[in-house]
Amino acid sequence: MRVFLSFFATLCHAISLNTDRKNLIWAGLSGTIGMLINDRLMAMFPNAALMAVFLGTAAVSVYSELMARVRKTPATIFLIPGIIPLVPGVDAYRTIQLIAEKDYTAATSYGVAAIAKACLIAFGIMTVSAVFRKINRAKRTRKEPSGP
Repeated sequence: MRVFLSFFATLCHAISLNTDRKNLIWAGLSGTIGMLINDRLMAMFPNAALMAVFLGTAAVSVYSELMARVRKTPATIFLIPGIIPLVPGVDAYRTIQLIAEKDYTAATSYGVAAIAKACLIAFGIMTVSAVFRKINRAKRTRKEPSGP
């Protein structure tokens, strides 16, 4: 059910970002893929939430880079809405709630988890982007003539 709902959450976010109609379904699928990977990994490894977020983000990034080439549009059209289901909003909310309740120990735990997940989302995007940039650079240098 969460995977199904992530499609609609991603789709709505893509609409709010004024994504072109022809790319809306594809943008919605990016969030679905990320949440599917995340949920499957959490089912297999219940204590590996950080790994699940990283690999879910990496899957969204790979999908976004590939769809950018297929649909001839920037990868961010698929990437930005796609990471929305993976953003640690609940952890951030619980952190603030626990601070308001003066339970600083639990707030610290949730806060660290939220920051770690946010950093891993950024790292997953950067890693995949760097790999695709390296591949594109290698393809370009192979096509260029080597001399006179």
